[in-house]
Order: sequence, then C-alpha cells, then structure tokens
Amino acid sequence: MLNHPTPRRARGIPLPWGNAYGLARTLLALGTAGTLAFSSSATLFRPVVTIGEYPLCQGMTAGGAFCLVPRGQFDLLRWLCVAVLLVVASGWRPRLTALPHAYLSFSVFSGIAIGDGGDQITWILSLLLALVALGDGRRWHWRTHPSGTEDEPASRATRRWALLGFSAWAVARLQMALLYFQASVAKLPHTEWADGSAMYYWANNSSFGFPEWIRPLTDHVVHSPVGVAALTWLPIALELALAASPLMSQRARWVLLPLGISFHLGIAVLMGLWSFALAMGAGLFLLLSPIGHSFPLLSPDRSRKKQTPSCAPASSDGPSPATPEPATPSSPATPTSPTSPRPLVP
Repeated sequence: MLNHPTPRRARGIPLPWGNAYGLARTLLALGTAGTLAFSSSATLFRPVVTIGEYPLCQGMTAGGAFCLVPRGQFDLLRWLCVAVLLVVASGWRPRLTALPHAYLSFSVFSGIAIGDGGDQITWILSLLLALVALGDGRRWHWRTHPSGTEDEPASRATRRWALLGFSAWAVARLQMALLYFQASVAKLPHTEWADGSAMYYWANNSSFGFPEWIRPLTDHVVHSPVGVAALTWLPIALELALAASPLMSQRARWVLLPLGISFHLGIAVLMGLWSFALAMGAGLFLLLSPIGHSFPLLSPDRSRKKQTPSCAPASSDGPSPATPEPATPSSPATPTSPTSPRPLVP
C-alpha cells in the first residue's frame, strides 16, 4: 500500500494595506509637523549644558537633514519639512512618501534639543511603517487596496511586500506592548506611585502641571485623597491592560482603543504634550487594530459602493469577479469587505 503525501495547506496572511495603518501614518506626520511649525528654530536648535549645541551632527546623527544645511537656513528647511510631512499626512502615494517620512522623523528626533519620548516613538514607528508603505501602490492610503476586491490571486511581488508589511506591523505591535509594560512597571517601585499621590505632584509641576484655565475643575479631584489616588492608579492599570492586549480577543482590544485614546488626549490637554499624544495614538491604532484593518468611515470607497447596485451572478457556477455577491446581514464579513483584513494565500 502506497502512502500518498498529504497536501500541504496554504496559510494566508492579511494584506496590511488598510486605512488603519494609514491613519497611524497621518497622526505621526501631524505630530512632527506640529513640532516644527509651532516651535521656532531658536527653540528647537540651541545649546544644551554638558552636551553641546544642537544639532550635534556626530556619528549617525550627521546624516540628519538639519546637519546638511547651514544654520542660517534652518527656518527654510523647517518649513520645507512641514510641507513634506503634510503631504505624508494627506495619505498621497504612500509608496513614494514612506522613506521621506522616516528620514524626516529621524532628522527631527536626532536634531532638536527638546526632543521627548514622542519623537523617539515617531521615529521608530515611521521606520516600521515605511516597510509597510513601500509595498502600498495605492494613490491614497485611505482607499481600499485593489488586491482585496478581486478574485484573482495576488502576484508573487505583492505576496512578498505583504509579508514584509505584515512583519513590520507585528514588530510595531510588539514594540508598543513592551513600551506600555515598561511604562507601568517602572512606576511601581516609586513611593509616590505606590501610595497614590504621584499625580498631585505632577498636577502642580512648574513645567508640566495642569493649566490655570482647568484648575477650578481639577483641583477638586487632585486635592481629594480618593480622586488623586484614582488619577494615579488608573493609568497604571490601563497601561498594564494595553501591554497585555496582544493576548486578548479582538473584542477586548476594541474596548481598550477608546480608553487609550482618551487617556493620551487627557495627557495632551492637561500637560500640553500634543506631539506625544499623536505618536501614542498612532501606536494604539497599530497595537489594537487587526493587521490590515480598514475603518469604514475613513474609506472614500464606502459611498461609491453604496451607490453601486447589486448584480446577480453571471452564471450558476458563482459570482464573477466583476459582480461580487454582497454579504448578507446575518453572515460574517467576507475577505473582500473593506472593513476587514484581506487574506492573502501564498
């Protein structure tokens, strides 16, 4: 009796080119553009005690954009960078804007004297998203990828780019999970975080304290033992939950997404860290959205598909590629749905 080998089952991966990753690119680009547009060159590039005058232009940082021009042209270069970043944020030609975006993020992070964690996160995520965008041939990163709407198998080149983009997104998700884990665990050994009083000191900090216009509302909470303990411990609990989110169901991750966005929006309003909030918001969409996901409200194809009448299949063998059969309300979303990741079978 001959043993016939069992045919190997092909494993599919989702195409990563939905508008969820496009939204992350937009938030990252807007954060960097805001830093350059609303800060003067004298503020961004200045001497730092014991370090030197920025940009330092030493080693790898010498390749940054602000090390390639004289200091007298920093204003011109700064606004040129803002213009490029706004093009990136618009979503136009992600394949062409991927590397310029990553390069400008690196140039800002390595060149300015007042960089923070948000600039570093932006540089890392924009580099990873460049690997996704290099395979994205769409004109706008808001649109549905054509490979997700046709019945024909994807080409070998598309499969390779999809694998690279999927891997880069997975690394970005791991990066964000580790970041939240470190942010939560690093607070625990400190007495102020352990006893619930840390936010009292942050609220009254001279540099990052709450603004005067909101003090009449926040002072009642900050000066209450229960209120300040909640403001201190709830962020730790949320950060631990976000760190564990890759192990959760997608339904749980959808619950965490608005909580995380609200958390960082609150930090932006209360402490003025807007570029940091935009960078972390981008990271949250990468961490909590399915790889390749598209949000229906952000897709310009949504209105077009609503105006297209449904057509019957051309033959009894099944629907033709030109007239896909619409999913019924009781059935789950098909792989060609613009709101779900599109499977790619190698």
